[in-house]
Amino acid sequence: MKTVAGIDMGTQSIKVALYDWEAKRIVASFQEPVDTIAENDGTREQKTQWWDSALEKCFASFSGDDKKTIAAIGVSGHQHGFVPLGEDGSALYNVKLWNDTSTAPQCAYITEKAGGNEAVIDEVCNLMLPGFTAPKILWLKQNKPDAFARLRYVMLPHDYLNFLFTGEYKAECGDASGMAIFNGAKRQWSKKICGIIDGKLLELLPPVIPPDEPNGFVTEKAARRFGIPQGIPVSSGGGDNMMAAIGTGAVEDGFLTMSLGTSGTLFGYSDTPLADPEKGLSGFSSSAGGYLPLLCTMNCTVASEETRELFGLGVKEFDGLAAKSPPGARGVVFLPFFNGERTPNLPNGRAGILGLTAANCSRENIARAALESAIFGMKGGLEAFQALGFKAREIRIVGGGSKSPLWRQMAADIMNLPVKAPENPEAAALGGAIQALWCLRKLEGRPVPIASLTGAHVQIREDEINVPNPEATKAYEGAYGEYNRYLKALTPLYK
Repeated sequence: MKTVAGIDMGTQSIKVALYDWEAKRIVASFQEPVDTIAENDGTREQKTQWWDSALEKCFASFSGDDKKTIAAIGVSGHQHGFVPLGEDGSALYNVKLWNDTSTAPQCAYITEKAGGNEAVIDEVCNLMLPGFTAPKILWLKQNKPDAFARLRYVMLPHDYLNFLFTGEYKAECGDASGMAIFNGAKRQWSKKICGIIDGKLLELLPPVIPPDEPNGFVTEKAARRFGIPQGIPVSSGGGDNMMAAIGTGAVEDGFLTMSLGTSGTLFGYSDTPLADPEKGLSGFSSSAGGYLPLLCTMNCTVASEETRELFGLGVKEFDGLAAKSPPGARGVVFLPFFNGERTPNLPNGRAGILGLTAANCSRENIARAALESAIFGMKGGLEAFQALGFKAREIRIVGGGSKSPLWRQMAADIMNLPVKAPENPEAAALGGAIQALWCLRKLEGRPVPIASLTGAHVQIREDEINVPNPEATKAYEGAYGEYNRYLKALTPLYK
């Protein structure tokens, strides 16, 4: 048996899965939780030593024989986080995460100096938003000047894990395109935006490699540390959404992937650059070649989790409660902005339950509205895709929320598209494994198109396909309109 290791570095945990590509199955998988530092000002941070410890524990959980089978490694990491390292490779400060909204002042500064939103879009194919990496770099300069003065390596989370394995300092287009200092269409760093942040930044950035090339090879030090074979290739890796696209087969036009996790994302493959940043559709590159237009909301399963805990219910009990309410939750509307929000751009957003009357104020309606709010956020992204001519055929759904039959049917009804769940729900880990196999094949002199690998290794659960219910879809048209009416009215308070 030979395997490729797919690593899924999520916000709340790190998971390592060993994938037997001949048997087409994950033969072993372990996961370790990771804590988060959260402050009322929007700060969301982690420490690199927490990642190191979690990764070590995952590999230590595999048997020695299993670890000997690993022929290549592929890393998926949450996007946009800023990992500032010094010359010796140690962290100079905490890692500011994708859902950190404390950098709104830095976004405003960079945007003004660049010449406004349109000028920023021209440079980096996206607006300057708090979730992205660029304002985090400026935040470090302004708030931790001693640390910034010693800055040597500017890394994203997945880059950092690659660095642990290989000692190589490299980047790839997919994850780099989410930093707001990289032009995904031109595939190059933005000299203008880097210069606004600091004159030395451009020279600190790593070279960018193609997605099918290795970041490097496992060093002797890393082999001893993790108990894995020395010298095996580590693929370029990528952001979690880029890897989930591979792990769900969204490497060809027409497929959309929807991820219902802490954040909610909707993305699809395009042969040409495709973006509408003003409507929240980011212009990213793909880690499989091509481009990956993407919408991301910062509050997806958050609303249901917070409400479920408030009600003191388990996941299945909560779903059962929500199922007692009809589509549209009898007029109850949930704005789910517990963490501020990126799409729409409301860094000071707050959650709210609206539309309550004496007739509809019930746990059932509030529970259903909490679930519906996540998909309403995705609906805006679908509209942006369609306005740009993207012809969506189906949605492939992943993430913790995809385990709920009720939520999957809501997605089909609200989006008015068939929703399919991959057989393997670990899309990011599988995507990392498939990319590692893609890289390995090229190194062996047997290059293959990435689509041929996803076609062979991404299986769909044919018995759990959700198709739109016409009556529910019609009801949701009105409910979605109400959602947007409340959102428009409250937006000035949350800017």
